[in-house]
Amino acid sequence: MSKILHDIQEALSYVKTGDTVLVGGFGLIGAPLTLIDGLTEKDVKDLTIVSNNLGESGKGLGILLNQNKIKKGIGSYFTSNRDVGDKYQKGEIELELLPQGTLAESLRAGGAGIGGYYTTTGVGTDLAKGKEEREIDGVKYILEKAIRADVALIRAHKADTLGNLVYYKTARNFNPLMATAAKTVIVEVDEIVEPGELNPEEVVTPFIYIDIIVKAQQLLTKEGVVSV
Repeated sequence: MSKILHDIQEALSYVKTGDTVLVGGFGLIGAPLTLIDGLTEKDVKDLTIVSNNLGESGKGLGILLNQNKIKKGIGSYFTSNRDVGDKYQKGEIELELLPQGTLAESLRAGGAGIGGYYTTTGVGTDLAKGKEEREIDGVKYILEKAIRADVALIRAHKADTLGNLVYYKTARNFNPLMATAAKTVIVEVDEIVEPGELNPEEVVTPFIYIDIIVKAQQLLTKEGVVSV
């Protein structure tokens, strides 16, 4: 059965109200802008979005934020979008701040079937409040739980029709980790090729993790986000 879908809304039919959704990208770099744009047109709400940041003001996840579709954000750099702070101050969104390395490791743990792990990052700060603390060999650690989600929306450069993925430069940020940590993984790509056309040494995400492939219809350029 083909993983390739040409209708963005059909691909996004797996996203439901109340879902936890992983969204790749660092700022707008490597963000699945086509899928995010499709999500802005979908009738869903009360989403928990796990992403490094919630887009920029009026761009990417920032549009979804201003539509009041996001109930909670879990990430590292919410200050890249001033609208996030405004909504938080008004009580319109919940936020869970995680150090960037902790966010990455929690996603990796989720993909690896690990329930949680102990880290020194955040010990003695407000980020440790309410978390289990343990001393190991004289060093204090806090327990961080793994992150798993209902759906992951990710961005890659190329995919073959099986779903093997190759990334482009810094777009290989949170995308490979998120591809392993959700029940359903939807990827948008610039190019779709036949099996055997990708160099096996360049494949980062194996096909086994990918459920749906769509062609990107929006690109990030020096001039901003453009349609293709």
